[in-house]
Amino acid sequence: MILGTGCDLVEIERMKKACEKEAFLSRVYTERERRQAGGKASVLAGDFAVKEAVAKVFGNFMPGDIEVLRDELGKPYVNLYGRARKTAEEKGILRLEVSISNTREYAMAFAVGEGE
Repeated sequence: MILGTGCDLVEIERMKKACEKEAFLSRVYTERERRQAGGKASVLAGDFAVKEAVAKVFGNFMPGDIEVLRDELGKPYVNLYGRARKTAEEKGILRLEVSISNTREYAMAFAVGEGE
């Protein structure tokens, strides 16, 4: 059963400027996310959009507790930590499905929280 949905749209250029600040990078992205992005603003923007979309599923924003990675085929998936994991448990969310789409200017993400 679907327990929540969320979507978000991010301007890639805006994220590129934000990511020039180490404080922003370390607060919002895990080390694995940063490594996987390889400094690409479009990837970091897509990851941020996923974090926002997942936050909308949960009803609160905790970017450092939501990790966005990609599998060997490039499909994005989410790992939850801390408050995000606790929120998912409290809401009965057992699985999160996410999708990211980019244009030259924007990154968009959609998230679906599923439970029993």
